[in-house]
Amino acid sequence: MPDHDEFMQMAIRQARKAAQEVPIGAVLIDQSGQVLAASHNQTISRCDPTAHAEITALREGAIKIQNYRLLNTSLYVTIEPCVMCMGAIIHARVSRLVFGASDPKWGAAGSVYDFSGDAKLNHQLEIIRGINETECKELMQAFFRERRKHRCQTL
Repeated sequence: MPDHDEFMQMAIRQARKAAQEVPIGAVLIDQSGQVLAASHNQTISRCDPTAHAEITALREGAIKIQNYRLLNTSLYVTIEPCVMCMGAIIHARVSRLVFGASDPKWGAAGSVYDFSGDAKLNHQLEIIRGINETECKELMQAFFRERRKHRCQTL
């Protein structure tokens, strides 16, 4: 059984690298616990709306193993993935998604939508929620609190 806390801490460190981006980090591991990829949001820096932490980690992991199917892998993400990311996770056949905090506005692993267990889709995955939830939630809240503070100062 992988050490969920250890891998979520890696994802949190990735999220902190996001600088001016929404601080979300992701770490993809194989069945033996080997890190295949680690990434953070880069939508602004890459001018790419698909450069979410989850998507870039999936891309890097697929390149590393030379297969678009990421069978027997686990993806650790600081925040519940959005619809786009859950679609990619399902298409990649990730076995397990572990996330820190739920996303009540965009979450597609149970909060707003639940793609993870939809029998109409051709792949279902295990979901583990709430690993280091407080730390993940506080990271997001601090980011948006700071953005609101600066927005008010410029008005």
